[in-house]
Amino acid sequence: MAKDRDHRPHIIVNESPIDRRHFLKNVALSAGALSVGTGALTLGTNSTEAKAKPTIIDTHMHVWASDKKKYPYPKDFKGPPHPATVEMLNEDMDQYGCTHSVLVQVIYHKWDNTYVADCAKRFPKRFKAHGLIDPEGPNVAEKLRYWMKDYGGIHGMRFSAIYYQGKDQWINAKETHKVWRTAEELDAVFNFFIHAQQLPKLEDMVKAHPSVRIIIDHVSQIDLGQPDPEPDMKNLLAMARYPNVWVKVSELTSVSKSGKYPFTDAYPYVKRVYDAFGPDRLLFGTGYPGSARAHYKRPTLGKEIDLIRNEVPFFTEEDKTKILGLNAAYLWGFTRYS
Repeated sequence: MAKDRDHRPHIIVNESPIDRRHFLKNVALSAGALSVGTGALTLGTNSTEAKAKPTIIDTHMHVWASDKKKYPYPKDFKGPPHPATVEMLNEDMDQYGCTHSVLVQVIYHKWDNTYVADCAKRFPKRFKAHGLIDPEGPNVAEKLRYWMKDYGGIHGMRFSAIYYQGKDQWINAKETHKVWRTAEELDAVFNFFIHAQQLPKLEDMVKAHPSVRIIIDHVSQIDLGQPDPEPDMKNLLAMARYPNVWVKVSELTSVSKSGKYPFTDAYPYVKRVYDAFGPDRLLFGTGYPGSARAHYKRPTLGKEIDLIRNEVPFFTEEDKTKILGLNAAYLWGFTRYS
């Protein structure tokens, strides 16, 4: 990918297999659907809009329902240990100036994506949503189509390959190509919660379907406390050669050897990811809203934002604008929220 004048990734049609739908989408973005001033996502250039809040997009937010009648949990599940509703999330975002979020389905609701889809429908300017599909189940492509087109409210899917180590043949199986072709048709974004050792399988699919946008969650969950993280790091860095792959610089709580904020021991590895992928393909994400963060021993949303803004020493001011919001605005097509 090349960069256009406002530093967003820009797809050059005659140099890329990405199709006309993607090209027209990028033209719309460049022509004024999103114009960027000093880190703010705006719809124009008048003085009121120029004072819009800086765009901060949390690309990895888990919420679940409190209304068990409307959104039942699986019969074998007692329920989550702490509430994390979209109302809690709205309050948390307002408190810390987070303008948008991508809601990522958790396994608490299993394969029923109704709640996150409904949340995105309720607040279409503020939220996008990613669902879950059983990758070993039948009719995966048809289920992708159902959630994205028929039910609606879903903008992509998450595949948690990390839970299938040793039985992850589905990642690059022959039948999985149908799912990816459907993603091409629907303009879906896929995010993968995946161990670095599984990335070669994902690479097969990325090469075969270069127009499907892929996000690797949580720096591929590389454990920097293991005796030698280098093989895992090499697998992740190898994915940088594909321009349709992004990485979330997120959940450093579990990546860092110390696990202590601000996770400085992880910075040399994050720097290598930054150097390989560049600031245009890094994304910001956290995990849980409000008081649920304390239950899961995560930093507050304010601290997570501050980690990118003030702690990581090699991010430039322009990098911070991209990582905290502009890259995600480009990926999902967010419009200004106020």
